[in-house]
Amino acid sequence: MWELIRPVITSWKGQHRSVSGHEGRYEMREIVDAILYQARVGRQWRYLPHYFPPYTAVYYYFGKWRDDGTD
Repeated sequence: MWELIRPVITSWKGQHRSVSGHEGRYEMREIVDAILYQARVGRQWRYLPHYFPPYTAVYYYFGKWRDDGTD
């Protein structure tokens, strides 16, 4: 599945540079995996397992992609 999603995310990242200067801090695949996990189990964001990036980072991308139609 990642091979289908990667071009979309790579293109999006190229058009949306980080305003905080933390480019590349988290792998986009980890962010996508965390979003899919959250969608599957339906937990609150703050209860994402520790092996995912921080929920604040995951929710940041989720919100951006939801708002601009990337999802």
